[in-house]
Amino acid sequence: MAEITVNLPQGAYGIHIMPGAIQRIGQLMRNLGMQGMALVVSDENVGALYGAAVLHSLTECGCKAELICVPPGEGSKSLGVAMELYTKAVTMGLDRRSPVIALGGGVVGDLAGFVAATYLRGVPFIQIPTTLLAMVDSSVGGKVAVNHELGKNLIGAFYQPRLVVADLDVLSTLPERELIAGLAEVIKYGAIHDTDFFNYLNRNCAALMKKEEGVLTEVISRCCRSKAWVVEQDEKENNLRMILNFGHTIGHAIEAETDYTGYRHGEAVAVGMYAASLISRELGLCTSQTVEAMREIIQRFSLPLTARECSPERLMTFLKRDKKSVDNVVQWVLIQAPGEVVIERGVNEAVLRSVLEQIT
Repeated sequence: MAEITVNLPQGAYGIHIMPGAIQRIGQLMRNLGMQGMALVVSDENVGALYGAAVLHSLTECGCKAELICVPPGEGSKSLGVAMELYTKAVTMGLDRRSPVIALGGGVVGDLAGFVAATYLRGVPFIQIPTTLLAMVDSSVGGKVAVNHELGKNLIGAFYQPRLVVADLDVLSTLPERELIAGLAEVIKYGAIHDTDFFNYLNRNCAALMKKEEGVLTEVISRCCRSKAWVVEQDEKENNLRMILNFGHTIGHAIEAETDYTGYRHGEAVAVGMYAASLISRELGLCTSQTVEAMREIIQRFSLPLTARECSPERLMTFLKRDKKSVDNVVQWVLIQAPGEVVIERGVNEAVLRSVLEQIT
């Protein structure tokens, strides 16, 4: 079991990592003074597996809760689906003390968090991540959003959860492809500021792929501590927090070009991290040894290095819409060595096109 606290000016919240944590969600909420009504948001796959257990735990602790399930996949991260959740919240009679609970992966967390941030100008939000990717990344830090047809996460807010509960047992039902996709975000933490963790991942690849409990607990807790450290210093992504976007600039473009169906988020981020290392070498920021280290660890965890279905021209179009752009100039997170990255304003178009041709 591991417990991590995220300390922010408006208040702290806890991250609880342990097997069987779902059975404790009601008690953990009651400890925070939440016992009224609650809306649990999940997708159809996860809701069928764990929805009843969450509702049972909430009911036992005096909370009147209802479950609503949305179709799985990025298509549910839309204003249209958010409107359906608002309607459910209104008809249930949720007030400003009533929490919205996300039970699922990154899509459900982003969607439910966006609804929590905007319904009645903000109600309590609780994360129960059920994928490795959500446990180590999207459930922590308070970035919530829905997609626009012209780009990912373009409509959103910074809205912190009151509680994050990561149940290791749910990873037993996680498909292998989803586990592997989550490992891209795990690699990211080693790449951006923790050389020791980068080396730990290389040493413990086999155990992690087998979902050994001790290694999983160590990996998830170290990722959460890393993200908490960054968010505590830069909650609203004014500077330091941008390093968490390593691999995401090109990754998001790959997702958008393939209509959010060709690649899992982590798969696209893996390609994006490799591309960022190639850009870094072209700009003289890192050596070929760093590029090789990134290539090796990405391949070791069975993640892709290329996105052959994409074209450089289309990727360039999506890159110009990147939400991190300032004055139409993309802010790039580039690598100097494993554990050390820098933020660069703009990349020469010729360099960018050359790298995009290498990965497509």
